[in-house]
Amino acid sequence: MNATKTTRVPGMLYLLMGLPAVFNLQMIPARFVVPGDAAATAQKIATGTAIYRAGILCGVVSCVGFVLLALSLYELFKDVDRKHARLLLVLVSVSATIGLVNELNRFAPLILLSGADFLSAFTKPQLDALALGFLRLHSAGLAINSTFWGLWLLPFGILVMRCGRFPKVLGICLLIGGFAYLVDSVTAIQLPAYRRVVSLAMLPFFAIGELPICLWLIIKGAPVPPSEAGAAA
Repeated sequence: MNATKTTRVPGMLYLLMGLPAVFNLQMIPARFVVPGDAAATAQKIATGTAIYRAGILCGVVSCVGFVLLALSLYELFKDVDRKHARLLLVLVSVSATIGLVNELNRFAPLILLSGADFLSAFTKPQLDALALGFLRLHSAGLAINSTFWGLWLLPFGILVMRCGRFPKVLGICLLIGGFAYLVDSVTAIQLPAYRRVVSLAMLPFFAIGELPICLWLIIKGAPVPPSEAGAAA
């Protein structure tokens, strides 16, 4: 009997999506944003433009990797439940689109702080305030997008549980992570004063949701669907 064929492509794409996202979403805000101080934030951006632009690039790479991951997972699970596989693909496509558009809000401070002649109508404090305003708008975009970060994990978890090629506990973890993202998103939109507290509380559930399946796909690989394995043979 032939051994079950596996692929590690989804795991590699998960890394392509995840690692740049960590740099973009965690390290860049911590490096550049000074809460409530527009002048200090503008100064940090002006003196660290290369790193700031690298953060934007990481955001773009992460969105592209997200779509490629979804396409890979669709091929993996379409024989299990085509409806849920399509739903996963659609939700990821919407999320990636929001993410790419939201990166424009990160570009705005670079334009506002560029010293271009057409900006001479504004004073420096005004430009600094606008730059910080666009960064806050980017943060608001993340709050909306986190809804889709949660929603796509729900069909993903259901597919993992139904396919029989993965331990069901991995699917349960994905569902937990999906609901955690939804709680975080609703809090950020409806109760912004509690956003930081809730985000910290949800952090372990984010990790429980996606880290196990990511490690599984990288280390053990994903069993290739029988139809594709037969075609390859």
